[in-house]
Amino acid sequence: MRAMILARPGAGAVQPAERPIPVPSTTEVLVRVAACGVCRTDLHIVDGELPAIATPIVPGHEIVGVVERVGDSVTELAVGDRVGIPWLGYSCGKCVYCVNGRENLCVSGRFTGYQIDGGYADYTVADARFASRLPAEYGDAEAAPLLCAGLIGYRAYRMAGDARRLGIYGFGAAAHIVAQVAVHQSREVYAFTSPGDHKAQDFARSLGARWAGSSTDSPPDVLDAAIVFAPVGRLVPEALSRIAPAGTVVCAGIHMSDIPAFPYRLLWGERVVRSVANLTRQDAREFLALAPTVPVKTHIETYRLTDANRALKNLRDGHVKGAAVLVM
Repeated sequence: MRAMILARPGAGAVQPAERPIPVPSTTEVLVRVAACGVCRTDLHIVDGELPAIATPIVPGHEIVGVVERVGDSVTELAVGDRVGIPWLGYSCGKCVYCVNGRENLCVSGRFTGYQIDGGYADYTVADARFASRLPAEYGDAEAAPLLCAGLIGYRAYRMAGDARRLGIYGFGAAAHIVAQVAVHQSREVYAFTSPGDHKAQDFARSLGARWAGSSTDSPPDVLDAAIVFAPVGRLVPEALSRIAPAGTVVCAGIHMSDIPAFPYRLLWGERVVRSVANLTRQDAREFLALAPTVPVKTHIETYRLTDANRALKNLRDGHVKGAAVLVM
């Protein structure tokens, strides 16, 4: 099969290779990949910004495909099922986090495209417990961003509580999905983009944002909560300065540059700063049921598998509107 492989951490690019089609274990399924989203986390892996990257690795954790073979112990899925494979690829089910419904924090957790070969390939294998059937309303490429941008975005959105006025910093793949859910639920969305990025601001308004401006602009109203999707630490005190007492700033990325020192007055008033780590299967069940009812419409740019580096570069340079997706 074809695959695009990260040979070493920090290589900055993937390279084409031919590999044998993987064989599923008794608890796994073999999936023929139809599409795989290109996520900002892929950039952090390719650029060596995450620890303990299991190179050589096939990146990609927004995988849509069809089950072609099932392991002997698999009962959840059958050959021919269309499934999505997300970031969380394994949890032990026994540690204190797993038994308390927080498998996203599992001490033995393993992640697709990071420690487990992912979807930048014609085929992949996955633990059947962590593959989800997908809503029929979405095509393969359109469904791919739901599996990380959607799931992590949804988890971050829930962590923001019942905020009526919601700020979103960084208007990329996750933000464009969350904004649609928030507007559907009659919340006001305030979109913050890179300074001067009028295309992203227009995109946010087209999805129902009440206001859109630069990350350092003052919005017309005080916010109840903010989600920081951009991996830029200085945006945390910036967001804190825009939220009301008892408001929450949610840091939604797996990687972020250092947060600079800021005056205590920005945090005072029972404001909260919290992070979101990974996702759970419950997040997948809830969001994949919710998305078609909104309905969430994913805005995608498609690339061939062999153009993975171009997709990564465009994402790195901020030139992707919505989400980038590799189509096999």
